[in-house]
Amino acid sequence: METTTTYFPTLQAVQEAAQKLKSVVNHTPLTSNIHYSRKFDGHILFKREDLQLVRSYKIRGAYNKMSSLTPEEISNGVVCASAGNHAQGVALSCRLLKIPGTIFMPTPTPMQKIEQVKMFGEEFIEVVLEGDTFDDSYHAAMKEQKQSNKTFIHPFNDEKVIEGQATIALELLSQTETPIDYVFVPVGGGGLASGLSTIFKEMSPETKIIGVEPEGAPSMLTSLKNNQVTELDDIENFVDGAAVKRVGEKTFAICRQTLDDMIMVPEGKICQTILDLYNKEAIVVEPAGALSIAALDFYADKLKGKNVVCVVSGSNNDITRTAEIKERALLYSNLKHYFIVKFPQRAGALKEFVVEILGPNDDITHFEYTKKSNRDNGSAVVGIELKTPDDLQPLITKMKQHNFYGDYLNNKPDLFQFLV
Repeated sequence: METTTTYFPTLQAVQEAAQKLKSVVNHTPLTSNIHYSRKFDGHILFKREDLQLVRSYKIRGAYNKMSSLTPEEISNGVVCASAGNHAQGVALSCRLLKIPGTIFMPTPTPMQKIEQVKMFGEEFIEVVLEGDTFDDSYHAAMKEQKQSNKTFIHPFNDEKVIEGQATIALELLSQTETPIDYVFVPVGGGGLASGLSTIFKEMSPETKIIGVEPEGAPSMLTSLKNNQVTELDDIENFVDGAAVKRVGEKTFAICRQTLDDMIMVPEGKICQTILDLYNKEAIVVEPAGALSIAALDFYADKLKGKNVVCVVSGSNNDITRTAEIKERALLYSNLKHYFIVKFPQRAGALKEFVVEILGPNDDITHFEYTKKSNRDNGSAVVGIELKTPDDLQPLITKMKQHNFYGDYLNNKPDLFQFLV
């Protein structure tokens, strides 16, 4: 019977990658965070990969892979698919190594990321927008690779890429003399998690490595539960830096043996964390960059007195998404609610609703209404922001008592998707 051997990045290979990257990447700081340390009664540290030149750790794997290409491969050029951060790493590597590259990105990719890719790559790269998800772009890139004989630079399922990402572990272990109890690491395709966890298992085996995925794209967790790589039918693309339908075969084989736990975090919780980091810490992170920090609440009972590292993976956040981030955070916190409200078609009905129904701290943030001339009542879609979650039930009670209540929309996904 034929057996397959799982590839693991060796310490020597990762050390060699670190030497290659020495003049290319920032030795990013490991900073203690007072707010989260107090909150969890432990020592919480952030590994600030959001402070890389390309504002994410992805430059590590991309440059390590591309610097290993043969002269023939360099002349043929490279191609990649990415939702943004890997694309920026490849683009910068193309310019530094003078390698022509074609970069496929999903059509919904924030314009800020597209412009950053073009800036880092300059005349050495071409950006092609293709499909709705990373996987769509991936298939287009693979088609291009076969037709042009370019080298495909995989964002995660590649040994050199994994070794490059693993250099973060070497840095972490060199930055603290105190043993690390937990490392929370974001997981998309698994390149960072597999590389980092392998080095920790060799150099600091007592450290628990916790992988974190967005709830809407749990591809690694699903694969681990099924004991095989499992492609998801549909995913939520909001956490674009960590939303893939299928993790890598290589990364899965490693993670199944090296991760101590794998957890999911709701997108709304991630959004709340983004806002908290900005408002309280003046730190700007993208959704994937907030994953590891957002996960702390789900481990709160285990962190007291512990030394904990959160890998802050990137800060390529598009400012135009701020309204959506706030909306998702409010919904997750149970402070934003949408209703169908039945208004009597008479003068003063809206004033009555505002004065008699709404509480002193309630705020109407959404209102859609069209008067119907042939009906006694007209329905409006109304979004209301509350001060505390406890205000919801009294609001519904008063709406029903005064015959304004039509329906509650937050728990009706088929209708709710048209509002958020």
